[in-house]
Amino acid sequence: MTTDAPLLAPDFRGDPYWWDAAPRPFIQPLPLPPRIDVAIVGSGITGLSAALRLARAGRSVAVFDAGDPGIGASSRNAGFVGRTLKHEFGDILDRFGLERARAVYGEMQAAFDAVTETVAAERIDCHLAICGRVMAARTPRQYEALARELELRRRHLGNDFAMLRGEELRREIGSDSFVGGALLPDLGSLHPGLYHLGLLDRAREAGVAIHGRTAVVALATRRRGEIGVHTERGIVIARDALVATNGYTGRAMPWLRRRVIPFNAFMIATAPLPQALLDRLLPRQRTYIDCNFNVDAIRRSPDGTRILYCGRTGLNVSEPHAIARRLKAALVAIFPELADVPLSHAWTGRCAGTFDLYPHIGEQAGLHYAMGYCFAGVPMGTYLGRKAAAKILGAADGATIFDALPFPSHFLYSGNPWFVPLAMRFYDWKDRRAA
Repeated sequence: MTTDAPLLAPDFRGDPYWWDAAPRPFIQPLPLPPRIDVAIVGSGITGLSAALRLARAGRSVAVFDAGDPGIGASSRNAGFVGRTLKHEFGDILDRFGLERARAVYGEMQAAFDAVTETVAAERIDCHLAICGRVMAARTPRQYEALARELELRRRHLGNDFAMLRGEELRREIGSDSFVGGALLPDLGSLHPGLYHLGLLDRAREAGVAIHGRTAVVALATRRRGEIGVHTERGIVIARDALVATNGYTGRAMPWLRRRVIPFNAFMIATAPLPQALLDRLLPRQRTYIDCNFNVDAIRRSPDGTRILYCGRTGLNVSEPHAIARRLKAALVAIFPELADVPLSHAWTGRCAGTFDLYPHIGEQAGLHYAMGYCFAGVPMGTYLGRKAAAKILGAADGATIFDALPFPSHFLYSGNPWFVPLAMRFYDWKDRRAA
């Protein structure tokens, strides 16, 4: 980066790029109902997916959020639509056998399908595209491991892929940072802000009451199994309750708070780029992700005018200018041609991991929950939101492979994720060592 290159564009914003087209709505606070069939805490993808199904099944549903609807990670993420866990198919196969590996990854495909089905059925205009994903290897060892993993998935799951090297890779990404990669042609992307707004609109049309700026401060089981939902504005009695707060799970849900590990994910958007430069760096409208545990993720903006980059997860920074500096340096390491290109946006959102790196769904002390998506929030939030609704309804399609998983914590963990920056640096070290 040249010393006189501006870091920030004149119109720089510390809010998500997605909010330009999908600003967070303010919904006038409604009077709280004394009773409701289902209370949902969290107005993100999970909560709205559940609310929509419940309302259409005839339940009265209220959604509560401490902020404006969808102000959290649901409208801040990268908008990648995939079917991959942090546990690779081969790892599950080796540890638990073929039947379980197929079951887990079969549900990851179902989660991917839940997004495409929802967008089509609800007619949500959110730039959903089956654009393909390039997985980029930084070292020969990563390339070989990637080829083995994808061959297992093709053999046992039928997932197609093509390995890329040399000119084949250059036709996909104009960077010297990678020795090879793989193209997964049937994965997708969307505009997360517009996807969330589409879900919000459909939920409200179905009769769901949205109570933004109404923090839930406690949830208490009452006589006859009812749930007392204590909010800053009063108490609501619900027959059932779903906690869908993921990385924003607070003190009102202590059992869950001890089991999800919030972490900050960071993104930047460049200012609009010359078409020739954009076509040289990202020749196609795909999504790109490297093979590290602490991933770099790259895509074009849906309108094809700029580059969006997600990386450096777990940094202990929050101020937009600091985020911009750290992520711009990482992006320029991949694309030196962007050294003099300023940034238009830099932002963060709070995701959540788990101690076992699996998503979780279940019921505890009368409270249903779905959370802990470990970098797969768009598909898993959509899918497990539906599953949670099915469980509340007593529907036959509520079963999932993730039901059987214990939800671990650690006796030293109370919900303060102070160790996340250290853990991510440890994974960075492991990535370098594995090279």
